[in-house]
Amino acid sequence: MPLLFDELSGAPTWVPAVMLVTLSLAIGFLARFILLRFIRYWQKRDRKLFKSLEKHLRGSLFLFIPLLLISAGLSYVNIQPGSLSFITTTVNIFIILSFCSVLIRLINVAQDMLFIRYDINLSNNLRARKIRTQIMYVKKVAIVVLVTLCLSLILLSFPGVRKFGTTILAGAGVAGIIIGFALQKSLVNLFAGIQIAFTQPIKIDDAVVVENEWGWIEEINLTYVVVRIWDLRRLVLPITYFTENAFQNWTRNNAQILGSVFLYLDYSMPLDPLRKHFEKVLSETKLWDQQTQVLQVTDTTDKTMTIRLLMTAQNSPTAFDLRCYVREKMIEFIQQNYPQSLPHVRATLTDAGFREASQ
Repeated sequence: MPLLFDELSGAPTWVPAVMLVTLSLAIGFLARFILLRFIRYWQKRDRKLFKSLEKHLRGSLFLFIPLLLISAGLSYVNIQPGSLSFITTTVNIFIILSFCSVLIRLINVAQDMLFIRYDINLSNNLRARKIRTQIMYVKKVAIVVLVTLCLSLILLSFPGVRKFGTTILAGAGVAGIIIGFALQKSLVNLFAGIQIAFTQPIKIDDAVVVENEWGWIEEINLTYVVVRIWDLRRLVLPITYFTENAFQNWTRNNAQILGSVFLYLDYSMPLDPLRKHFEKVLSETKLWDQQTQVLQVTDTTDKTMTIRLLMTAQNSPTAFDLRCYVREKMIEFIQQNYPQSLPHVRATLTDAGFREASQ
């Protein structure tokens, strides 16, 4: 590269600069192409890593390599000292930004690979959901730290900032105390998020009941949690809600859910055929995990008896579908075979009552 710029020393000043930028972009594109080809060859049997790298590094890597080459080649281009200082500082800032972008995208690649390893679509996904929750929160904290370091390096690239570094650091300390008081609630949320990530009262995809709403934990962010309600609404809560308030977690220790169906029937309903049909309904559906099936009379009133059907499913969405399926099939069975056993009101006429009615 130095020999090429020596040969162009007699050309106009803009020609070497254009050649430097063009050559750097070409080398950057070639380096990216070779790198992705190598990864594709290395991952020819399992291309999950390659697909993730290609997805996340497509833009940032293409800029990072040319910027490094431009920074290295600036000393060989005939540029006025005043302009050279400005251009060098600008290029260094973009190198820092590009490098930070590459690191953030590599963090996303690492998250993709870990998510593939810890798949939450399995029936017994408790451990996978625990680890995913920690991965997502650690990723967010790591990105915040990287961005902070990137901004610090950009500020230090200015000579004035380095010259008055001690004064600025002292002022930053005072400003940090003031900002800490002003953002006290946000900092509480941040530390509550760290607590939740490692003690895990909630995890990604947990089935919970909060604010009288039933749904699943969809996102755990630095300061708030998103709950996906069963009807696809989103309930957004501050993360401190889950450290300061009581809530129901249906999948705290296991993804398996015990579902219940209640039937209110007349006393004339025989229980044996009802129990046999319940067993038949469960045996014919894949929603049931074949673990628990119970039919019990749990209560009686002056008009009806309460029959509770218990069954288990692999997870909460499946349990909801199973409950609806069993409820429909049981009602259909009773309607077709024992319609007289559906709830109704009885009226009995005694002899005295009959005489009074006839008079």
